[in-house]
Amino acid sequence: MRPPQPGRLPWLAGAACLLLALAAPFPTAGGDLAARGWPWWRGPLGNGVSPDGDPPLRWSEKQNVRFKVALDGDGLATPVVWGGRIYVLSAVSVESGPGATPATDAAGVPLVRQRYLVTAYDRRDGSLAWRRVAIERTPHESRHLESGWATASPVTDGERLYAHFGSAGTFAYTLDGELLWKVDLGDMTARLGYGEGSSPALWGETLVINWDHEGDSFVVALDARTGAERWRQKRPGELSSWSTPLVREHEGRAQAIVAGAGRTRSYDIRSGEVLWSVSGLGMNVIPTPTYDAGILYLASGKRDSPRMQAVDLRGARGDLDATGAVLWTRDRDTPYVSTPLLYRGQLYFFRHTSSFLTSVDAATGKTHFTERTDLGNVFASPVAAAGRIYIVGRDGKALVLAPGPRLEVLATNQLEDGFDASPVVVGRDLYLRGRRFLYALARSGED
Repeated sequence: MRPPQPGRLPWLAGAACLLLALAAPFPTAGGDLAARGWPWWRGPLGNGVSPDGDPPLRWSEKQNVRFKVALDGDGLATPVVWGGRIYVLSAVSVESGPGATPATDAAGVPLVRQRYLVTAYDRRDGSLAWRRVAIERTPHESRHLESGWATASPVTDGERLYAHFGSAGTFAYTLDGELLWKVDLGDMTARLGYGEGSSPALWGETLVINWDHEGDSFVVALDARTGAERWRQKRPGELSSWSTPLVREHEGRAQAIVAGAGRTRSYDIRSGEVLWSVSGLGMNVIPTPTYDAGILYLASGKRDSPRMQAVDLRGARGDLDATGAVLWTRDRDTPYVSTPLLYRGQLYFFRHTSSFLTSVDAATGKTHFTERTDLGNVFASPVAAAGRIYIVGRDGKALVLAPGPRLEVLATNQLEDGFDASPVVVGRDLYLRGRRFLYALARSGED
C-alpha cells in the first residue's frame, strides 16, 4: 500500500527463520508454496521473505523484463500471486456528466465517483484473465494527495480471493472471479482526511480487519466462507491507524495482533478475547508487526514520535508494560510507511520515508548501520530472497543488497515507472506494481 507524502502523512496500506513456516496461516498443501504464490502482502511466511525465491539481480527496461502491462486505474496495494495468476486492486474515476463539477475536499482532492476493480492477470505473459467491478460509489471523504482510493492489498487462501476497499466494502471471489459475498462495515473517518490503507489478515477461515479511525474504532473477524461476523472488539482510545493485523500461532494459540498508538493488542482468533496489550508506539501507526520465535517487533515513524520496540511474548498475558516483556526500544530513524524486514537476525528499515536505511541486531536493538541508499523517498517495504535484499523507491530506482552488518549494494536498477507497492517474489520471478504498469522480471541470461 502506499502512504502520504512526508509532512502530511499518513495512512498506509516484515529471514525470519524457516521455522516460521510452521506457523504460517496460508495453505501449504498441493505443491511447492514458493512456486504457487505470494498470498499476502508480506508473502508466504508473512514477513517479506521468500523461502525459495531466486529472482534476477539486475534489470532495466531492456533487460530481464518478461512482460510489462499497463494497469487500469489507480492503485497502491501490493499484488498477491497464486498459481498462475496475479491479483491487483485498483480504482478508476468515472467521469461526471457534461458540465458537472465534482465536489472537492479541503485538500483539493476531487471526490469523483470511483469504479473499484479486482483484476487477475496471467503470470506467463500478463494477459488479462478476468476483471470484476466490485462496486461503484463516490468516496464519502478525502484522501491524501499521495494516496489513492484502492489502497489495501488483497489476500488469498488458495480457494478464495478477498478484496478489501475499506469504506467501499469487503468482497470475496473465487479465483475465477465469481463473487461469493460482500460486506459493508460502514464509513471510516480518517485523521485529517488522509484516507484508508489497512489490509485484511487471514488465518484459516477467519478474516481479520482493523477499523481504527476517528470514530468508534474496532477490530472485526469475518467468516471467510460467508462474510458473517464471528466477533468484534472495541478498541478504546485508538484513533486512526493504517497498520495491517498480523496473525500468528504462539504457545498453541492463534493471535491477531493489531498495532496502535494507544496500545498494541492481541486477540484470540477464535473468540476475540484480548490476551495481552502493550503501549509504546507513536501516532499514525502504519507498519505491520513482525514476529519471529516468540519475539514481536513493532514500529511507528511519525516525525515527532518515532518508536520501535521488541516485545517478548513468552508467557504474555494482560498488561505487559511493567513485566519486562519489552526487550529494547528505539526512538530515532524508525519507519513511517514501510514495514521492517527481519532477515538473518537483522532488522532493516527506512528512516521515516527517506532513503536512509538502518540495520539493527534483532536480539539487542544495537545499530549496525544507518546509510543513505540514494533511492529518494521510499514507501515500499523491503523483501528478501536467495540471500539478497530488494528495495525499491518512488522514482523507479531499485537496489539489491547483501545482508549483513554493513551496507553492500550488489546491483542498482532503474525502470520508467515509480513504485509505492512492495515487491513480490515467486520462484524466479520478481513482480513490481508501479503507478502505471505491472512488471514481471525474470532472468533471461546470467542475471
